Amino acid sequence: MNPMYIFILFAYCLLIINQPAYSQESLHQSALDFFSPLPAVMPGSEKDTQLQINLGKKLFFETALSINNNQSCNSCHNVKESGSGAEKLKVSIGSLGKKGTRNSPSVWNAGLQVAQFWDGRAKTLEQQARLPLLDPNEMAMPSEEKIIEVLENRHYFPLFKQAFPAQAKPINMQNIAYALAAFQRTLISHDRFDDYLKGNLTAISEGEKKGLTVFIEKGCVACHNGSIIGGQLFMKMGLVHRYPNKVDLGKGGVTGNSADNYFFKVPSLRNVLNTPPYFHDGAVVTIEQAIVDTGWHQLGIKINETDVKAIKTFFNTLSHKKRQ
Repeated sequence: MNPMYIFILFAYCLLIINQPAYSQESLHQSALDFFSPLPAVMPGSEKDTQLQINLGKKLFFETALSINNNQSCNSCHNVKESGSGAEKLKVSIGSLGKKGTRNSPSVWNAGLQVAQFWDGRAKTLEQQARLPLLDPNEMAMPSEEKIIEVLENRHYFPLFKQAFPAQAKPINMQNIAYALAAFQRTLISHDRFDDYLKGNLTAISEGEKKGLTVFIEKGCVACHNGSIIGGQLFMKMGLVHRYPNKVDLGKGGVTGNSADNYFFKVPSLRNVLNTPPYFHDGAVVTIEQAIVDTGWHQLGIKINETDVKAIKTFFNTLSHKKRQ
């Protein structure tokens, strides 16, 4: 058996065996054992200048970066008005009208994750930023040269020169990717659960605390932990009970190693109620079904209706809100 399986199952067994009766203080301490508040700044952002961030934001909303001038990064990863950072489609539809094969993950807190994309094929935000531009199922630009030509024709040179003043030819793919990543490093969500973790015990309701208790006791925290409540490891989809989709190999499709087949990055649960449909293939429409299916496929348990409702209630605390 894969050592990671053993770790997850062992952690789950410990949680089930040691189901505590939490007081307010002990629940808070238990939460701190598994979770941490989101950081104020994202790693790597100390090198970003405001001009680079501003340029990246403009590029993020630039539809000219798609072959038919009809799609921007924001089309599939909406962040306007504190949007979900994703879209409510099972799979995304590209500039040429082609359907992708996976559900679009949220860009909120993406730079805090272990890797980018469901299969982890990009390690950094900079690597990730380049790929959708040239993907025929996404923005479908024919070449890097065409991307640079488009931005030059759109009079982007002054903005690039300001953002990268030391370079004679600042409009290049490296700088495009860096600027997009710099903007994404500003996308850190804020929610009531952070307020709770920081010591405000009244930031979440009694019902939400009950849901947090269930979330911990059911063993969900074995994979969904840390500051973004997930996003830190890859796990086989169908760890205990087989997941129906056997077409998408996940990480195995990248590495070519059959041991990686059906492994996907564990999704972050920050803002989860605002990012349906769920799972890498967008197969589940409701959060209730996602909770039931995760319990069955990943933990081998049947989560009853009362506990599903409680966990969903806890998820309300993870919904992103605008900073004042």
